[in-house]
Amino acid sequence: MSTGMPSVPPGAVAHQLRWSRYRFPDSLYGYAAWIAVLGFLAFSVNYLDIPLARIPDMFHRMVSVIASRYYPPDIEYIMDRDYLDYVVETIQMAYLGALFGLGISIPLGWFGAFNMTPSRRFVYPVARLFTMGFRAVHEMIWAILFVSILGFGMLPGVLALTFFCAGFAGKLFAEEIEAIDMGPVEAMRATGANLFQVMVFGVFPQVRVAFTGIGIYTWDVAFRAATVVGFVGAGGMGWYLKRAVLQIETERVAAIILSIVVLVMISEVVSAYARARVMKMK
Repeated sequence: MSTGMPSVPPGAVAHQLRWSRYRFPDSLYGYAAWIAVLGFLAFSVNYLDIPLARIPDMFHRMVSVIASRYYPPDIEYIMDRDYLDYVVETIQMAYLGALFGLGISIPLGWFGAFNMTPSRRFVYPVARLFTMGFRAVHEMIWAILFVSILGFGMLPGVLALTFFCAGFAGKLFAEEIEAIDMGPVEAMRATGANLFQVMVFGVFPQVRVAFTGIGIYTWDVAFRAATVVGFVGAGGMGWYLKRAVLQIETERVAAIILSIVVLVMISEVVSAYARARVMKMK
């Protein structure tokens, strides 16, 4: 039965679909974006005067320097009782920093979630401001700040890691809460449940596994940071690293870096195992 519409050959339709991928202005925007990215890359390399010609020989020079100055590492130095005590202090500092930071990040994530905040006009922006402020400053900068205020020791390191972990985990917690199913929440609100009851019985069961995984990941990141904050006087293994670097004891520097790598690898294995166990809880 004729509909009065002119028939279009199948080949013409396919050709039109292929051509639509490159139609103006969509393709122009895409090409312009790629040109802008490549142009900025070329400008940055030229402006920073990066010697690209030296890159192929870089690895050979690195191997030569390590072999001549940092090998063999002074393993006996890191087996000293005093150094092992600092390793234990580093683990304790990371644990306390992650624990206190997670404790602060839970209310920050709650108040900073747009769908669950007690006040979208007042509480939400304040919580987001604190979260962004904690994350905006690197943990080494926090350590320098607290060392200048409190002096050398473990307390500045714990506070630096606390602020860092609070901003890091607070943002992730808020994003997880914003992604929940609001059905159970609305049902509890309809029955007269208060804000705390809604959070405990309506929100927490939905984000329990995600929160646990974020907590484990936060500890992992805190431990990595704890190994170096001592470089600015905040306690832990970093103080030994700084002393060896300033005294140009390269073989001891290599041993300390090797110990840090080993500890981070152990932390990564333990964290991966814990995350795998958490995933089975779903």
